[in-house]
Amino acid sequence: MSRIILFDGVCKFCNGSVNVVIRHDKHDRFKFAPLQSAAGQALLKRFALDTEKMDSFVLIDNDKAYTRSTAVLRVLRRLGFPFNLLYVGIVLPVGLRDSLYNWIAKNRYRWFGKKDQCMVPDEMVRKKFLD
Repeated sequence: MSRIILFDGVCKFCNGSVNVVIRHDKHDRFKFAPLQSAAGQALLKRFALDTEKMDSFVLIDNDKAYTRSTAVLRVLRRLGFPFNLLYVGIVLPVGLRDSLYNWIAKNRYRWFGKKDQCMVPDEMVRKKFLD
């Protein structure tokens, strides 16, 4: 299984973050699916993650699911310089990292807004998304 990123498809901040990953994923390491999609929901169920809450960024890597700050840091590590430098944050206690993550997740719609529907990728990017 390739590395799969599950994200809130209606969150403008989340969509922007996915676009950054797409732009800097030089080795096509990642595939994507909105949490709200059928593929996203199936993967959440497969890894026994909450299918109702849309407030976590999820990385599936080597048949293991990572959530919240750990998922973000593991993605950044794979994007190369300068993003990989942020992986040093992994040494911080997960509770501290996830507190910051949760604060951003709680406020993301208010700060960045919300879309009416999930992102529709163009033809070039569509192959990176699960159906």
